[in-house]
Amino acid sequence: MSTQILLETRSGGVCELCKSTAGLAGFLVEGGNDLGADASVLLCNACLDQASGALEKDPRHFMCLNESMWSQTPAVQVLAWRLLQELSSESWAQSALDMLYLDDELMAWAKAGLVDDSAEVTRDSNGVVLQSGDTVTLIKDLDVKGAGFTAKRGTMVRGITLTDNPKHIEGKVNGTRIVLVAAFLKKA
Repeated sequence: MSTQILLETRSGGVCELCKSTAGLAGFLVEGGNDLGADASVLLCNACLDQASGALEKDPRHFMCLNESMWSQTPAVQVLAWRLLQELSSESWAQSALDMLYLDDELMAWAKAGLVDDSAEVTRDSNGVVLQSGDTVTLIKDLDVKGAGFTAKRGTMVRGITLTDNPKHIEGKVNGTRIVLVAAFLKKA
């Protein structure tokens, strides 16, 4: 039986975080020893986009964690802990985090998937993490100093390279390799 079918059966055909029935898909909760349905959670599009980092987390949407954190499914508990950890600046999320208990094995799994905050990552104007090789689009016209041209809004930059500074990337525009400020880009 496929993982998707197992997840739908386990969850009753609803998102395991917010109980929505729209656009359900499996999401692998990284860092665990299990594979397949035991390490996955069935999420709606809104939860999936935010949990994966494709969209910024909406604290109001994730107030559903107050209920879903009590799930008997380990992968749901781990994902709920991680999301509450990221939203811990919200008072309701901190209160929920204080109540949530994970045994040693689940806590190790939960912490294994956390992003290391000490290592800064390069993010575009929407907060999406950029990686070497990504394609980005300029969101405003930029004067390129020393090259004598203006990189126009909407220009695609393919195969970017990250720099030592997480606020900058390198890419080719009009055949010239230049350094661009990540805040003026969006991932394509």
